[in-house]
Amino acid sequence: MKFNKWTIGLAAIGAVSLASAAKAEEKASSVMTALSSTTLSGYVDTSAQWNFGTGNARLPDYKFGGSSKADGFNLDVVQLRIEKPLDEAEWAAGYRVDLWMGPDANTLGTQSIFGSTGGASQGDFAIRQAYVALRTPVGNGIDWKIGVFDSIVGYESVESGNNPNYTRSFGHSIEPQTETGLLGTYRFSDMVSVSGGIANTIGPTINGRASDPYGNQAESFKTYMGSIALTAPESMGALKGSTLYAGVVNGFNSSVGPTGLAENQTSVYVGATVATPITGLRCGVAFDDLLVHNVSGETWAVGGYASYQATEKLGLHLRGEYLRDRGDQKFFTTDAADPLASLNPDKGLAITATAQYELWKNVISRLEFRWDHSLSGQKVWGPADTSESSSNPGTLYNEFMLAANIIYKF
Repeated sequence: MKFNKWTIGLAAIGAVSLASAAKAEEKASSVMTALSSTTLSGYVDTSAQWNFGTGNARLPDYKFGGSSKADGFNLDVVQLRIEKPLDEAEWAAGYRVDLWMGPDANTLGTQSIFGSTGGASQGDFAIRQAYVALRTPVGNGIDWKIGVFDSIVGYESVESGNNPNYTRSFGHSIEPQTETGLLGTYRFSDMVSVSGGIANTIGPTINGRASDPYGNQAESFKTYMGSIALTAPESMGALKGSTLYAGVVNGFNSSVGPTGLAENQTSVYVGATVATPITGLRCGVAFDDLLVHNVSGETWAVGGYASYQATEKLGLHLRGEYLRDRGDQKFFTTDAADPLASLNPDKGLAITATAQYELWKNVISRLEFRWDHSLSGQKVWGPADTSESSSNPGTLYNEFMLAANIIYKF
């Protein structure tokens, strides 16, 4: 073994022995070999938002939005990713850790059962994902995730920069978000892949357990999930690369909605992204249904997406969505000042238009306009309606928002 001159000099005066130096060199070499395939990446997500009008205590309650971001500048979140991806080996192994810091980390809500106060996340820090990745050489190979991972259902990602729009949809807001468990994925071919898994609960709390306050869940009760993805092959011409995806997650959620329901729930998702004969144009559709067992009512959303890459740097994105949310299982939060006043209507429409332009290297820069409209016959947004004869919690049928979003990826 070769030693550097500094090590040899220390050995000559008896400060170290060559045997111990050899062991240290071997350990350092082992650590460097293990780290050589580890990557460090992430992003810083910032925004500026203006909600038209005054009195923004009541705003549409989609995820990672709300009045706390209205009419000002925002740090949304900082993500730090440490990852060793799976290589091509039959018995490949790796890991991934996604850490969130900033206000959106509190909304993510993954704080563990021993790290929360009153059931709420605190401290602007969260673990988005942290899992060991493994491959077993069965057939074409089964890829496994063991630990904490993103939900398998949904058109949009929890990572804003991976979505066509800055604000999240209502469909994304009602989906399961994070599970702690085991997930396996098997690819039959380039056209067909399936996933299946088991987790503690549907809720995002890391290491959470399926036990409600009344002890109605057995210790063995778990959450189960499955999905299938179909991808159009090159032989389909202009449609090549189009995808059809369906998934279901069924299990226990300690708090389905703002009323604190502790119930079993089933989340169903069906979505598709379709390439078109028009160069640069892709369209998509998504349907999300939330069924809370033993509770009357319904919560579902259907959305349509269109994305057009006008130039190398300019992308235009449009999303339209219809929300139905009613009954005892009503999902979206109520006004803290008036528990009977919802921040979202029983029936609602949302239209979002986003322009993205690549001004700087490694930077996502976009401008977005969003219009939310109540179809329920009630005014739900804006200043509170204090009239004794009115059944309206707010004074507005419509909410308009303009936002700028700047994300640096490293």
